[in-house]
Amino acid sequence: MQRLLLAKIKDSDLRYRARKTIALISYFVIALFVAIVFSDRLGRLTVTFGVIGAGIAFALQEVIASFAGWSAIALGQFYKSGDRVLLGGIMGDVIDISLLRTTLMECGDWVKSDLYNGRIVRIANSFVFKEPVYNYSADFPFVWDEITIPVKYGSDHHLARALLSQAANDVMGEYVPQAQQRWNQMVKKYLIEDAQINPMISLVVNDNWLEFTVRFVVSYKLRRGKKDELYTRILDDFLATQGKVTFASTTIHLVEAPPLHVDLESRACERGNFEKRMG
Repeated sequence: MQRLLLAKIKDSDLRYRARKTIALISYFVIALFVAIVFSDRLGRLTVTFGVIGAGIAFALQEVIASFAGWSAIALGQFYKSGDRVLLGGIMGDVIDISLLRTTLMECGDWVKSDLYNGRIVRIANSFVFKEPVYNYSADFPFVWDEITIPVKYGSDHHLARALLSQAANDVMGEYVPQAQQRWNQMVKKYLIEDAQINPMISLVVNDNWLEFTVRFVVSYKLRRGKKDELYTRILDDFLATQGKVTFASTTIHLVEAPPLHVDLESRACERGNFEKRMG
């Protein structure tokens, strides 16, 4: 069946699911065949199998828990192949779900942001009962992110807000309709309040500068690239204002210095006495 069917399926996701389904059906058919053929002998060995089963259950409790975890993943929709999850402290994309283990293509660690690092991680399915499962792409395949822009005092803060708002809408606005549609489905499905999907600008005044925060919705897979695009756009827009809006940086002002007294005559006398001693 795998040779005949899988060769005709072009879609990779459908081919993966078909392969998994065929394998499960095959295991079930084999188990049913063995039960039918050896039904008479199995009936006479019920007690023996019960004792052996108890011992196996105790020795393989982690394996049984992993199998139960696989059932929970399949029925409870914790995640599916292709989702990005944080499982057991490891973030990555799910590339395979077997009876005992979930295989991830890891993101992060020594690589910044959400990029692959090339390491494949296999995690026991029993972890779904022990730790929280964070899914980045289940019902809402977007994440909220934000950047902080320091603006120098004396800049036109109204212009700065307008430039930031326009840049956020131009760069991140493509996700707003899709995100709003998926969020409306979330509101209907879960007990959750409505949220701000459009880009939002907020201002905080501190001792050093005007601190603008740009909050936006972005695809969980394109977060790093879109932030780079947004930073570049903001930098170009600020430079185009010809000084009306400028970035701030850490600046140290020396307000008062302690008095400094230099006695040149005493220094000259000490030098003359030193030369006489050396001469």
